[in-house]
Amino acid sequence: MSDIKEKLHALCVAYVKGRMQAAEQAIAEAQQAANNDTKSSAGDKYETGREMAQQETNRNLAQLNEANKLMVALNQVSFKGTASIADTGSLVTTNNGDFYIAISAGNLLLDGKNYFAVSPASPIGLKLKGKTEGQEFNLNGKSYSISSVF
Repeated sequence: MSDIKEKLHALCVAYVKGRMQAAEQAIAEAQQAANNDTKSSAGDKYETGREMAQQETNRNLAQLNEANKLMVALNQVSFKGTASIADTGSLVTTNNGDFYIAISAGNLLLDGKNYFAVSPASPIGLKLKGKTEGQEFNLNGKSYSISSVF
């Protein structure tokens, strides 16, 4: 099980790195577009193009900042060891899926099996935290029964 948690953690790291690279690439492209935009006789067109490129850069900087925050949070997650009470770093198996409590990275496919990486602050993360094997809870009209916590 520890091996599975380590692999899930690595998939989360890859997810965040992918988001960071995409944001960095988009920033570079927006800056290149702004640099290539030459001033024409229609000065307003030039200013509008530069402003749109700046807005795109700002949006991507915000995405990069969010990805950096995810990486910081992920670096604080301990995936080593076992616990009988669900908390950050736990792998929780329920009748409605397997959840890795770390960051919101969505569905992760590992060895042909689906796992859901969820933030401890997400609605499902909040419901899972503190729960133990055999406990149940409801979320959005769906009943969950915990079969194991690791």
